[in-house]
Amino acid sequence: MQRFELIAPCHFGMESVLKQEIYDLGYEITEVSDGRVSFAGDEDAIARANISLRTAERILLKVGSFHASTFDELYEGTRALPWNSLLPSDAKFWVTKASSVKSALFSPSDIQSIMKKAMVDNMNVRYHRGMFPEDGAAFPVRVFLYKDVVTVGIDTTGESLHKRGYRKLTVKAPIAENLAAGLLMLTPWRADRILVDPFCGSGTIPIEAALMAANIAPGLSREFTAEKWTGILSPRVWKDVRDEAGENIDLSVDTDIQGYDIDPDAIACARENARSAGVEKLIHLQVRSVAQLSHPKKYGFILTNPPYGERIASFTPGSNTPISIAQARGMSESAHDASDKEEIEALYRTLGERFRALDAWSLYVITSFEDCERAIGLKAAKNRKIYNGMLKTYFYMFPGPKPSGHRQG
Repeated sequence: MQRFELIAPCHFGMESVLKQEIYDLGYEITEVSDGRVSFAGDEDAIARANISLRTAERILLKVGSFHASTFDELYEGTRALPWNSLLPSDAKFWVTKASSVKSALFSPSDIQSIMKKAMVDNMNVRYHRGMFPEDGAAFPVRVFLYKDVVTVGIDTTGESLHKRGYRKLTVKAPIAENLAAGLLMLTPWRADRILVDPFCGSGTIPIEAALMAANIAPGLSREFTAEKWTGILSPRVWKDVRDEAGENIDLSVDTDIQGYDIDPDAIACARENARSAGVEKLIHLQVRSVAQLSHPKKYGFILTNPPYGERIASFTPGSNTPISIAQARGMSESAHDASDKEEIEALYRTLGERFRALDAWSLYVITSFEDCERAIGLKAAKNRKIYNGMLKTYFYMFPGPKPSGHRQG
């Protein structure tokens, strides 16, 4: 069976989590760099990675890499890659994205056009056609330039892997599904432990937790670009991997996963999304403010993405008429003025108070709010820098004691 080198981009700061996921699938890691993990595998690996990885952005089939500091070198290096052994004569092929860091070549449009010409010239060596119809399967190409090293891959995924297919409704500024899954994996939480998200919005964190608890593969219900690459991957591969993933689902798992939000519209979104994901019976969703956060049991987890700056929601302690989160998340730069900062501080202060009232719990918060620790009233045991898109955030970890006889992850 043919072997490939595959590249899995991810959120900056999530490389170690993705690396462990790939190891758990049984594949050999070949390289780890900022925002990417590369690994080796056969055609099964392409299907299995797309369907099973929770923290990757997409899966690229690496075509090759070379040095280029001039456009001539870019053209020659691209033309020398094995395009005509990978792409059929009717392939639709183009450079969908070019990124450049610390490289002499930095114009995306020029990089894209020169590489397209080189690809066509390479294809002509085999197919002897002046023009290609490009009416067949899509082969979108992505290229990364770093310190003049060009890495070229064909996107096997299509729409980003964070789009599981279940999020039919959303509020503004939701956390990405793959980031939510990664945050869960950075904690010791497991399916038999309590989990509460008191700012759940459209339900992403509780839903991702339920998918993990029931062992539902995140990509099981969606399609991928490479499914039409019949010259590279047999359709049987996709069917076999999906069948295997389906057999591993366990909806009988006993869970205590809860999501609260002060906005009724957000909870309505979350319920619809949970139904779409098939995990509505594994999650309890409720209209409830963070001031009402409580739980009678010990050793639970709070994992949350609360309002902050670019993601502010109004919170007024003691008020019966708060601005809805759906409305407040529409605010922009005004989020940084003094009154808004006071509201954010009040919200985080209340979160800290409610957390301390719980018995032996753990708290995990992702935010860009600089005064998070001071407002919560605790010093984090650890914080981890994670980029949420282009926004730099920190994942603050306040771990509690582990139950006796329970292995801490």
